[in-house]
Amino acid sequence: VVRRRLLQRYEHQPFISCLAGFYSCRWKRYQRERTEPGKCCCNMRECMFFPLLVAAFCFSLVFLYTWGEGKNDYNSFDWYNYGNLGFWFLWSLVILIVAAVLFAYISLLLVLAMCLLAEGQQLYLHWSHKIGTFLVLGFSISALFALSILWRDHRKTVRLSFQVTAPYLHIGAIAIMVLLAWPVALHAIRADKKVTQVIIVGPYLAILLFLFLIPLGMYSPCIREMGTLGPKPALIGHRGAPMLAPENTEMSFLKTIEHGGDGLETDVAISYDGVPFLMHDDTLRRTTNIQEVYPNDTDKAASSFSWDALQKLNAGTWFLKNKPFLGMGSLSKADQKEAMNQSIYTLSGFLRLADSHNKLVIFDLYRPPEKHPYRNLWVRKILDVILKESKIKRHLVLWLHNGVRSFVQSVAPGFQHTMGRKAPIEDLIKHNIVKLNLVYTDMSSEDIRKYAEANITTNFYVVNEPWLYSLAWCSGAHSVTTNAVHLLKDLSQPLFLMTPQQYNIMWILTDLTSAFLISLIFAL
Repeated sequence: VVRRRLLQRYEHQPFISCLAGFYSCRWKRYQRERTEPGKCCCNMRECMFFPLLVAAFCFSLVFLYTWGEGKNDYNSFDWYNYGNLGFWFLWSLVILIVAAVLFAYISLLLVLAMCLLAEGQQLYLHWSHKIGTFLVLGFSISALFALSILWRDHRKTVRLSFQVTAPYLHIGAIAIMVLLAWPVALHAIRADKKVTQVIIVGPYLAILLFLFLIPLGMYSPCIREMGTLGPKPALIGHRGAPMLAPENTEMSFLKTIEHGGDGLETDVAISYDGVPFLMHDDTLRRTTNIQEVYPNDTDKAASSFSWDALQKLNAGTWFLKNKPFLGMGSLSKADQKEAMNQSIYTLSGFLRLADSHNKLVIFDLYRPPEKHPYRNLWVRKILDVILKESKIKRHLVLWLHNGVRSFVQSVAPGFQHTMGRKAPIEDLIKHNIVKLNLVYTDMSSEDIRKYAEANITTNFYVVNEPWLYSLAWCSGAHSVTTNAVHLLKDLSQPLFLMTPQQYNIMWILTDLTSAFLISLIFAL
């Protein structure tokens, strides 16, 4: 018997030595002191630091989830940094990698701590890990604070994500509670005092009960009865297909058409000599080679150049150099060659292309700066291109500009007039508005249904991620503007779609299974 006990102790010790080695940097083959579960596991300093370790885990998890769900807007974030720093870099990817590494690190420390406690070992976190914990905690809190200040709409994105991920986050939270049942039961059952047992078990059971019942207040438009799902939202290419070709170029719009897009979105400026052309930015620095052709005019407004000057610029080489989208993949040699030969595209050419393929068009109009020859004539000039030069079918034009809507309705009847913000239905009907073009963070299934009842459809921009497109689909959106027509076109049904009966079964089975396992752990 004595020999068997010594053998068990000898075989068990290497595991504890590894735990203590990684956690405390104390690589000992034998552990002289062993704390019984329920007793104080460490000195006062370690007891005070352990909550900081838990807090670092929680904040790093929240930031990782928050930043991960913000992937839809990574390009906007990188573009914002480009405007401030002057060079292009995928900062969004760097932050995601850092967040994942820090979360993995702090999770490992927490798992080691829980294992040591379960084995009755005293906690002693090495000073280097304490510094690491403070760094993770500081980084996570600072990053969340910066997001809340600089990117306030991101909180709306996270709230929207809960509508599709909440059922699965619920399962993950229950799984964590099952894993925690082992150390909780071990310490609670062997505690000397009833008060200690209540202190250990009480909060655990309260959290567990909350998680069991939280689905009662959960809402997701993707949990719906069979046969109630509306049609798949139409796809409008945001500046074409900017993940496959340089934005706002002929190649980009052709790629959208090739992949089955239903419409084309762009931005219209007007040259100094009155030629409407496609350009999103105020300057030509980001999407052309102006630094090579006109190095002294890189900060000059795009509309301050004549059309002859604009034609000398290349609008494609920047795309191959910067690769502006995460996960955009590599282009074929033929596409690379075509991209390198792209030039600034005219509004007239854009409209003819859309008309020939029967595609909807929607565009933002940028008024020329002060002292521009077409400062007060720009809308008329653009209407001339639409009505006289391109002669596009009028029902294909989604007219968004609100400044001279009455004038446009009088000279160009037949446009589908579109509003860029929510408004009372009475006002929309009064101004003959048939569509709303809204930022995706304004998405609400209730509002979509309310406008649809008045024959007003909704378009949301910019929707790139499959989960967000699925949410728009389940919510009843008529169309979305996207950078990823080629990806979303292949989606045959919304992600996370299930019937209420399927969700109830999943919920009940999860709760019953977890309750059985936790009861079994406490009983043993």
